[in-house]
Amino acid sequence: MAALTSPIRIGNLDLKHRVILAPLTRCRANDDHVPLDMVREYYAQRASVPGTLLVSEGTFISARAGGMEGVPGIWSEAQIKQWKTITDAVHSKGSYIFCQLWALGRAGSSDILAKTGNDVISSGNIPMSDEGSVPRPLSEEEIQAWIQDYVRAAKNAISAGFDGVEIHGANGYLPDQFTQDTANNRTDRYGGSVENRSRFGLEVAKAVSAGIGAQRTGYRVSPWSTFQGMRMKNFSQQFSHLISGLSQLQLAYLHAVQPRISGGRDIEDSIEADDSFLFEAFGTTGTIILAGGFTAESAEKRIKKQPNHSVAIAFGRHFLANPDLPFRFSKVLALNKYERATFYIRNSATGYVDYPFSQEFLAHA
Repeated sequence: MAALTSPIRIGNLDLKHRVILAPLTRCRANDDHVPLDMVREYYAQRASVPGTLLVSEGTFISARAGGMEGVPGIWSEAQIKQWKTITDAVHSKGSYIFCQLWALGRAGSSDILAKTGNDVISSGNIPMSDEGSVPRPLSEEEIQAWIQDYVRAAKNAISAGFDGVEIHGANGYLPDQFTQDTANNRTDRYGGSVENRSRFGLEVAKAVSAGIGAQRTGYRVSPWSTFQGMRMKNFSQQFSHLISGLSQLQLAYLHAVQPRISGGRDIEDSIEADDSFLFEAFGTTGTIILAGGFTAESAEKRIKKQPNHSVAIAFGRHFLANPDLPFRFSKVLALNKYERATFYIRNSATGYVDYPFSQEFLAHA
């Protein structure tokens, strides 16, 4: 695993290997969207191999960006204070952590949003499904306010000790709802053409980069995913334009979910799986992190396939179940099996902080 375990520089961070913790929703926050105390142990465990980069679970940028229970936020003082204890724990292990900035848009629950006086919004008025709520399209004035929500959240994340932020522009959430015509039926400057559909995501990325620094900013996309009513027909043209614009901002990285993954599920269909347009559009200005059901072996091959690009691999389920995953890969050790039934149990340590380290790691440590 020479390539996977080789050093890499992402943004301003010098990492000792290319095994990244993927952002994973785990529903371990209280009703005020403050991470529970066990969250500190969870991230500290996965930071135990020095020089590791973790990307946090999706974290709501504001109360109106939510619509789901058990998810942490980054807008209140209590949230920022608790996250600071978590980032301190990660840094004490010699590792790093980015905060994934999340806004649900039309994927939010109308009932949950109503409790805080908010409604379901999106780029257009296309519901996520036949049973979904019809979202209210944002006005251009509101769009500017939402962009500032992202900037404020990014600055809060830095105050909370995060090393950077990742803008969640994948999986059918708010930026993705502007990018793709499966959600965006606007006819103003934020819709109706490839350039206009890219505008919101690019303006968010530009504003966040200006607020905290481009080398502290990443952006996630999922061009192939059908999750939550997404995947437009001409996705490669649309995402090539978006990603080309992102590359001009000199971001730390682009995080791309591969064709085999849709939301949190593996998928099999006949969709063209060629991701070369990602690399062509983003160029060599930053790292490309790939996510999507990789094994150590397939990750090694994928990195070697792009010798002229800086490539790292994000692992979700395997890292969830193996807190010492980079060490296990480096020593070619067997992996713990993940328990899907425990992924989203609110307020429970079971399946969260009780996966064992390898005996070899404990002896090494």
